[in-house]
Amino acid sequence: MIDLYYWTTPNGHKVSICLEEAGLDYAVKPVQIGRGEQFSSEFLSISPNNRIPAIVDRAPADGGQPLALFESGAILEYLADKTGRFLAREGRERYVALQWLYWQMGGLGPMAGQNHHFRNYAPHKIDYAVERYIKETARLYSVLDARLEDHDYVGGDAYSIADMAIYPWIVPYAKQGQDIEEYPNVLRWMREIDARPAVKRAYALVKDINPANNVEMDDEARKHLFGQY
Repeated sequence: MIDLYYWTTPNGHKVSICLEEAGLDYAVKPVQIGRGEQFSSEFLSISPNNRIPAIVDRAPADGGQPLALFESGAILEYLADKTGRFLAREGRERYVALQWLYWQMGGLGPMAGQNHHFRNYAPHKIDYAVERYIKETARLYSVLDARLEDHDYVGGDAYSIADMAIYPWIVPYAKQGQDIEEYPNVLRWMREIDARPAVKRAYALVKDINPANNVEMDDEARKHLFGQY
């Protein structure tokens, strides 16, 4: 059994997708980030950076004590290696997929995240910031579209943890100021992943955990999420 510390954000969806795709038993431990639950001592003992997602694997492959992990990319790589699925064990296929996983971690996620913040949550609109992050998100979509022009999936021919990491950051394209029709290869890829039963099951968690699929952006939430009122 794996405990998944989760909230209904793109980073949270990455790991729920992987757990569903791999058919692993897991228990969801909701962390209401708008109410500061990520700062509890229990959660910080698992995820010292106070960010979701995190996991505790109560039956690690080495047979030792339960293993706690934070950072979604590290979790995805761990689960792939644990199950022997969705990431080649060695060779160039592994590293091609990993480079796209890290592309998401270092590029698409942070840039789209800033895009979301300045377009949708910032208390004062800053035109320069909004324009800067919309354009950078568009550039990254173009990079992904070019990759998918002659590859079925971002890592190559096989669906991998790289796709699982990138997909949840593409789903909210409208909130990022992007016209998905401008990226036909991304649209084709996104629709294929949309249709996967495991992905549908992962996103179904939203109905139970956070039916509104949003963070109530009151003063308390701003304090916990952005360090300001």
